[in-house]
Amino acid sequence: MNKTTFIEQVRIKGFRSLADVELLGIPKAAVLIGANGSGKSNFIRFFEMLSWMLGPRRLGEFVAMQGGADDQLFDGSKRSPQLSVTVTMQTTFIIDPKTIRTSLCRYDYRISLAHAQLDRLIFTEEAFRGPTNEDWQHLGIGHTEAKIVEEIPPHAPLANYRVTTQTIVDLLRSCSVYQFHDTSDGSNFKKRWDVEDNNQLLSHGGNLAAVLHRLEREDIKRFELICKHIGRILPGFDRFVIEESYGKVLLRWKARGMDKTFGAHLTSDGSLRFFALVTLLNLPLEMLPDVLLLDEPELGLHPAAIALIGGMIKALSRKRQVIVATQSPLLVDAFDLDEIFVLDMEDGRTKFRKLAPEDYRVWLDENFTSGELWQKNLLGGRP
Repeated sequence: MNKTTFIEQVRIKGFRSLADVELLGIPKAAVLIGANGSGKSNFIRFFEMLSWMLGPRRLGEFVAMQGGADDQLFDGSKRSPQLSVTVTMQTTFIIDPKTIRTSLCRYDYRISLAHAQLDRLIFTEEAFRGPTNEDWQHLGIGHTEAKIVEEIPPHAPLANYRVTTQTIVDLLRSCSVYQFHDTSDGSNFKKRWDVEDNNQLLSHGGNLAAVLHRLEREDIKRFELICKHIGRILPGFDRFVIEESYGKVLLRWKARGMDKTFGAHLTSDGSLRFFALVTLLNLPLEMLPDVLLLDEPELGLHPAAIALIGGMIKALSRKRQVIVATQSPLLVDAFDLDEIFVLDMEDGRTKFRKLAPEDYRVWLDENFTSGELWQKNLLGGRP
């Protein structure tokens, strides 16, 4: 029995510019558009915080690396002494593929985090509920790290909720933020990488060579498809040439009609980002998280590459949830209006609006695309 899990709705109060926002009916493909500084990256960072909080690196490390607790609260701790979050997740079980019969289950997770001494955050509430119970189950107060990740003993009062807590943790922990912006001389793309670090593409793409090395040996058709897609945009590109040496691999590729191979240090910034995006969006499902968050994936890409990436995101969203923050009208063109959220900044607060296609019917009937409507400032979200 197959299942897919995704974020259905979220309420955030007091996190950075997200003073009080609520997103309902988040689609499998969700696009955030808005002016610079409107809060798109803050929304992405929020899910990164949840992933850290429920993962091995934990909340305290995230807060410290992001400048301390005061910087995570809307207008600082004096204005917002705490932040609160409620996330609703939906799991769809495919019971019978022939009849497309499905079963839906919903899970909720709620936390409140208060500013405390030493510029840290502590829990003033942590609670959850699953599809079989209407009452919230509470996990206490005063702790500094999430308790939902802790193993529930067999005879503990919450022992019957182990499946619920594990489902919530698995989904939020796997919310992965991808940002391939760093292509500097010291970037991870240009380093030798452990060949065994290949289960999932890392957020910065540094293990790209290891992932490609695995695909070439275990899924050659997929490897060749990735090379083919890249060749559609980079006509001089032939294929990747990844060779292991003492347990390490280095990103290299071969040009058409040439014997010489080229390393990442001889590859343009846009090409490196394109390599990583095409690979990510064509990985087998077992190598992908349930929710992918892409922060301005269009940076440095040719318009044709942006259009191709948009189509890949749309195709992947049939199997995984993809949330994209973008400034590119070309990327927006790949999505329907009901998949777009417009962000505006008002008095330091981020405001979200989900678009309704019927409000733009006169323009859509004239064959205007989503990106063209945004460029004409008919959707808002522009300076």
